[in-house]
Amino acid sequence: MEGAPERTGPCAILGPVVIEFDAELWVWDARRTDTWTFVRLPAEESEDIREVVGDSGRGFGAVRVRVVLGASVWRTSVFPDSASGCYVLPVKKAVRKAESLEPGDVARVSVELIDL
Repeated sequence: MEGAPERTGPCAILGPVVIEFDAELWVWDARRTDTWTFVRLPAEESEDIREVVGDSGRGFGAVRVRVVLGASVWRTSVFPDSASGCYVLPVKKAVRKAESLEPGDVARVSVELIDL
């Protein structure tokens, strides 16, 4: 972003941690019998989450979040993806249906870290 200050170190938490981004929906192909659909959080913001959460994450490195995608709002967890180094957010079928989204579509997502 032009004119924005450069980042020189870890972020400071001064209020709610909210990340807004556009991301493509994709299907996790590790499970053939189920259709698990996700969006990937941006790399820099994923690093910020790791700095904020530290070692206090839940099982599988899960971090509790409140999500807004279109008119849909829900609570879930994001999980670290070792392949990309980013956190991934599952997008359940009910949300995809309500928002008319399919894998390959790009969606605007807002994620707020909760229960810190």
